[in-house]
Amino acid sequence: ACSAFSQKSCEECLNNVSCLWCYTNSTCIDYPVRSIFPPSSLCSLSNARWGVCWINFEALIIAMAVVAGLILVSITVCCCYCCYCRRRSRSRLDEEEEQLARKREERRLQSLQRKHERKLKHDEIRKKYGLLQDSDNPYSRFENE
Repeated sequence: ACSAFSQKSCEECLNNVSCLWCYTNSTCIDYPVRSIFPPSSLCSLSNARWGVCWINFEALIIAMAVVAGLILVSITVCCCYCCYCRRRSRSRLDEEEEQLARKREERRLQSLQRKHERKLKHDEIRKKYGLLQDSDNPYSRFENE
């Protein structure tokens, strides 16, 4: 039992994890596990020690709260940053994809235009040499004169 370590030293009391040392009356008491923090009727937080003798319970709670807060803030910042970067990279990828699609369409139109110009030129040459087929009857025989 923790009460056996009363009127001894803080270190001896806190060797047992379930014990709480109170500096006001140098007593070692069982940690009240039903409540998270020991009530002030047992011992004030500034005079209570748990785990280690060199830091009081009040400072331990504040330090743990600060560390937990920093961890939560850093996780939140990381998540927000990652989401922002993904959204930004997605928009960049979409812009690049649109630009590639536009260039592809421009090349296709230019190719069709060149094809049409070649066809006109070839038809002109065929017409010049009398090789142009009759558009009414495309299956007529070619006659040599």
